[in-house]
Amino acid sequence: MKVLVTGGSGQVGFELRRQLATLGEILAPDRATLDLSSADAVDAFLAHHQPDLVVNAAAYTAVDNAESDQQTATRLNADLPAQLASYCQQRSCWLVHYSSDYVYSGEGSMPWQESDATAPCNAYGATKLAGDEAVAKSGCQHLIFRTSWVYSAHGKSFLSTMLRLGAERDTLSIVGDQIGSPTPARLIALVTQQALLLTQEPGRSVSSGVYHLAPKGEVSWHGFACEIFQQAGLAGLPIMISPEGVSSIPTTDYPTPALRPLNSRLSVGKLEAALGIVLPSWQSQLALTVEEIANAR
Repeated sequence: MKVLVTGGSGQVGFELRRQLATLGEILAPDRATLDLSSADAVDAFLAHHQPDLVVNAAAYTAVDNAESDQQTATRLNADLPAQLASYCQQRSCWLVHYSSDYVYSGEGSMPWQESDATAPCNAYGATKLAGDEAVAKSGCQHLIFRTSWVYSAHGKSFLSTMLRLGAERDTLSIVGDQIGSPTPARLIALVTQQALLLTQEPGRSVSSGVYHLAPKGEVSWHGFACEIFQQAGLAGLPIMISPEGVSSIPTTDYPTPALRPLNSRLSVGKLEAALGIVLPSWQSQLALTVEEIANAR
């Protein structure tokens, strides 16, 4: 089986390349090999390589920049998944696509259900929603995984930023009124593998549709930062700051070009039932990632 992984150099793509290697040959072209911003280049690549499975981890994730660069954000977040879905529909193969809690309004305090109404509060969320809708309307076999607050031991994320700042400062101010579940790329890749294995088992499968993919539990960015520093210190990473040195501030004290959702909670019951799994806590997943970083030093 040929598996095309787009965005293979990103946080999720890096983990997918490792986790999906058991399924077959992994095609993970870099930007020099495949320009995803070019529809013609994507069509040519698909026609030449004819993958049997497409896993789309590519995305325009610069939330603030999307406000002023909506053309590029739309191409990567909406048009590209539509193009990949069309290919998969014609080839009768599966498409895995990753989306975001940003497709919801970000209001309230209840975890979002997959059936809830969508109402993005910024351009990034609007382009991600357009991609979801295009995949669903294509008629291809698909899994859309909506996730939140992605981080990993590799690449840039809130975790890497906190570890850098925590090694340089003894006080920080972090937003405390945005709530979600930090999701490691490793968990996303592992769940993706399990879902895809089900699609290949005779008599067993997982239905096409949207699924929330995140660890159990919820926390604010402030609480996440405190736990990062706590676990980093225990793992022997160079940290100057203690959780007591981290103050909580409201979103209004940290203005950004794009509005941010206050409620990024995701209900994961549908995914757990579909795969027959119990997702782990966000704290245990953070501990695994911090341990990976410490062991790599």
